[in-house]
Amino acid sequence: MSSDATVSTFTPAPLDSSKRTWLIASGCAGCVGVIGLVTPFVRSLEPSEQAKAAGGPVEADISDIKPGTMKTVAWRGKPVWILNRTPEMMATLKKNDAELVDPMSKRTNYSTTPEYARNDARARDDHANMLVVVGICTHLGCSPAEKFTPGPQVGLPDNWDGGFLCPCHGSKYDLSGRVYKNQPAPDNLQVPPYQFLSETRLLIGDDSKKS
Repeated sequence: MSSDATVSTFTPAPLDSSKRTWLIASGCAGCVGVIGLVTPFVRSLEPSEQAKAAGGPVEADISDIKPGTMKTVAWRGKPVWILNRTPEMMATLKKNDAELVDPMSKRTNYSTTPEYARNDARARDDHANMLVVVGICTHLGCSPAEKFTPGPQVGLPDNWDGGFLCPCHGSKYDLSGRVYKNQPAPDNLQVPPYQFLSETRLLIGDDSKKS
């Protein structure tokens, strides 16, 4: 290489205003695209309204539950039974105490019964005829069947006063959801927190307004 060789350098031409505007716009569009991708991801981390409702209180209309019939309402993915007991049904409750594992629902191994339901009716005093229990057997989680008709029946004793029979392993519960002695199920059916909003509306999952 000769000593008088020169090194050439490249100097980019200045951008005109139209090109500069295009580059800025492209960069902004890219940022918006990234934000657009991030926003749905962030929202996916937030609980949906449906997920929030799954654990929240559930309001039920009880105006259509005739005496001697039952209604089922979903709460936290569980079936909750609302039974409107007749005077004849109520009359059977006290005489069964000696045959039950936990007549006053004082045990806490399966669940803790609210204070207002620790009685023969397992219900609030002002609506003693209305039983509210989770319809899941405390043995292995089957759903007992309603056996409200008294008297001898298949799988039931001759002195049956009405109640519930689990089809899986034969556990028997009385009309208050209390388990009989010597059954596979160890505890009574669960009583969820609940309160009456009116004579026709029941709130399951919240008993903050004590009555």
